[in-house]
Amino acid sequence: MEFAELIKTPRADNVVLHRPFYLAVEGTLCLTGHHLIFSSRRHDNAEELWLLHSNIDSIEKRFVGSLGTIVIKCKDLRIIQLDIPGMEECLNIASSIEALSTLDSVTLMYPFFYRPMFEIIEDGWSSFLPDQEFELLSSVTDEWRLSCINKDFSVCPSYPPVVIVPKSIDDEALWKVAMFRHGSRFPVLSYYHKKNGMVMMRSSQPLTGTNGRRCKEDEKLINATLRPGKRGYIIDTRSLNVAQQARAKGGGFEQEAHYPQWRRIHKCIERFNILQESLIKLVEACNDQSHNMDRWLSKLEASNWLTHIKEILTAACLAAQCIDREGASVLVHGTEGTDSTLQVTSLAQIILDPRCRTIRGFESLVVREWLQAGHPFQQRCAQSAYSNSKQKWEAPVFLLFLDCVWQILRQFPCSFEFNERFLIMLFEHAYASQFGTFLGNNENERSKLKLPQKTMSLWSWVNSSEELIKFQNPLFEANSLVIWPSVAPQSLQLWEGVFLRWNRPSKFLDEAQEEMINIIKYNKQLQAKVNALRRQIAEMGTAYLK
Repeated sequence: MEFAELIKTPRADNVVLHRPFYLAVEGTLCLTGHHLIFSSRRHDNAEELWLLHSNIDSIEKRFVGSLGTIVIKCKDLRIIQLDIPGMEECLNIASSIEALSTLDSVTLMYPFFYRPMFEIIEDGWSSFLPDQEFELLSSVTDEWRLSCINKDFSVCPSYPPVVIVPKSIDDEALWKVAMFRHGSRFPVLSYYHKKNGMVMMRSSQPLTGTNGRRCKEDEKLINATLRPGKRGYIIDTRSLNVAQQARAKGGGFEQEAHYPQWRRIHKCIERFNILQESLIKLVEACNDQSHNMDRWLSKLEASNWLTHIKEILTAACLAAQCIDREGASVLVHGTEGTDSTLQVTSLAQIILDPRCRTIRGFESLVVREWLQAGHPFQQRCAQSAYSNSKQKWEAPVFLLFLDCVWQILRQFPCSFEFNERFLIMLFEHAYASQFGTFLGNNENERSKLKLPQKTMSLWSWVNSSEELIKFQNPLFEANSLVIWPSVAPQSLQLWEGVFLRWNRPSKFLDEAQEEMINIIKYNKQLQAKVNALRRQIAEMGTAYLK
């Protein structure tokens, strides 16, 4: 298919662009296969806007006489307005944008056409491979092995080709366990706690059904993670009621009789349409400029967004507590093990592991616990808060995770090497990007699409020195301790950097950030002077004694 077939009017003049906090500006609008480009063409102050079609969530058309208006609502929550003279021209542009922003084929998306303009220092596709992670693990324990049982994705289509499992469990046993777990997602290693050798594993629900079916290989596998005389905890991200109902559909949970050394705890985390509705309500509340304080607070509460944040953080803190304070191993799962499970395992690692609070460590975490672990980004991030089509699979699962990370970052502002801008960048690229990193729903799909060969990795760009500096936290001081975030309601805040950034000017916040950076630079200079003077005094003292 040629993009030209979808573009009825490639260019329109005398278009007026309206954006928050900017004066209205007149210029030329151009449509390409992947971008909407607006150029003011003013000699005194030329302005350009490049908007990826894949970033468009919905468009609305309005007409007053022959003047047409298109309101474009973006997946990054921005809203822009274009006034286009001529009804026919406006309708043509609107239908072209609609067609280009809803392309069915992944291979027609921009990452397959994007050619980088920056120097590529490292190939992001090979920056965080499972064997590199296993090498780190092998330096502290020899109880685990790399299994290639899934090398052709035939055992579990949503798992990567290589997984880390207990050394005492062979591939034949893994195959039997896979048959006993939903979607064949058998328990695999998520995190090893160096301090005490405890581990966190993740999987999907067991297929116990109403008959109480069991699998001895499954029992052996998860028991292999226990120390002699120790108990473990199974954190189920569903309510007890939902878990019991799952048995009628062939799913279920681990029976105490068959897993006597494990204590099951239910921590209900919502999923799918409930989360999507929550995002829609929150964004609607943030965009409504008309309400008074009472109405704003009641709308914010009705969205339940901060309640979801609290639930996720509470479950993650529980997992971290079991590992660090109770000295117990943990297995986390919900139904599929591709959503709330990953929120809990990745946040628990941020709490426990200082490496995950560095830029590269966090990138590795996203690759390991989200991309390789089979979070279906293509489905979950297909639409954002403005879409009119209500499809079943959309849910802001990854955005909620990033919001939880921001909550912890806000409570521990010196413990993270990255800043808020880094988290916002990941949110934007998960929904619309020139890079191939978040395309597809799992490693199997990415392999079939040949993404590493045909597209550029987000990490190649982020880790280039020119970009990396923008994402560094000037307050960072490496903290090797476990950090325990507060989940008290008064400790959780609305993430203004995402939800209010298009509704209020950021000029003063930017100025404050710049001032803070200058103070820190000046402080370092003074510290260097103090150290130099101390050395001089010490040298003078030594010379005097001689």
